[in-house]
Amino acid sequence: MADLKAMAVSRAAANAVKRSRAAAKDLATDGSGEAGLQPGELAEFIGYPLKRAQLRIFEDFLRCVAPLQLTPAQFSVLMLLDRNPGRNQTEIAHTLGILRPNFVAMLDVLESRGLCARMRSANDRRSHIVVLTDKGRSVLSRARKLAAKHEARLTELLGSANRAALLAMLSKIATEF
Repeated sequence: MADLKAMAVSRAAANAVKRSRAAAKDLATDGSGEAGLQPGELAEFIGYPLKRAQLRIFEDFLRCVAPLQLTPAQFSVLMLLDRNPGRNQTEIAHTLGILRPNFVAMLDVLESRGLCARMRSANDRRSHIVVLTDKGRSVLSRARKLAAKHEARLTELLGSANRAALLAMLSKIATEF
């Protein structure tokens, strides 16, 4: 049952990316091979190409880690848990910008797959800390290797200097805007 639920979440994320990608393609052509809608000045708004790039990156990431059935958000949670053991679920959700109800549902999936565990905090009985399980560490190790191939393709496309510059610009937007 847990595996079915995890597969459904991964499949839903993959389908959302496919739908968004199809919508982006529809914007470029009308299906008959002729030019479709042109974005015009929409392409000058940073958010538009940023979202299009995000969809492409997520699509490739999902393809790379498909054997592990992890979404980008689930991978991010596992990475944070590995780097920050014993932190509470509120801190993790806040760091990733995930709304509490969505995060609880994601933790339910990860926990049902045996990748993490929630425990009452010794310092605050109202709070739960989240830890990686041995299985979670194993899956994360495999996911890192698969994600490294994804990152290598992005680095090849952009070049190391442009990749570093892009990361710096995105970080600036995320922290200062």
